Amino acid sequence: MDSSQIFTNKVILIPIAAWLIAQLVKMMVALMQGKGFDFRYLVSSGGMPSSHSAMVTALAISVGMIYGFGSAVFGISVILALIVMYDAAGVRRSVSKQAKVLNHIMRELRHNQPHLEVLRADLKELIGHTPFQVIIGAIVGIIVAWVWITISST
Repeated sequence: MDSSQIFTNKVILIPIAAWLIAQLVKMMVALMQGKGFDFRYLVSSGGMPSSHSAMVTALAISVGMIYGFGSAVFGISVILALIVMYDAAGVRRSVSKQAKVLNHIMRELRHNQPHLEVLRADLKELIGHTPFQVIIGAIVGIIVAWVWITISST
């Protein structure tokens, strides 16, 4: 087994490229919204577009284009993509909303009793995605996979 194949495996490289592109777009969106230039957007979760969706959609499309859209491995990657995208827009979105409420409560408590150690820092609020952010992330993934496979096949 040649371990160098990992570094040339399109099914690994394409989803990573889609994730990176989505994270770069996320950084540019934050810049356009006036939030400033911040490298933390390269590794942060939440925001526009969903890099999770971009990554798993690129995975599914890459697998489909390489191994066939009727293959079992394509079916597995589609199911994985659906679970991840549902989680990003569902469960993780709910956690984001709960974090906002909890942060509001914690700020009120800190204001009234500033010595509470448990309430020292806010919870991260930008965790999940809106359905629109998930769809845009999926579109990024589809485009990256399609372009990469199309260009590398010629």
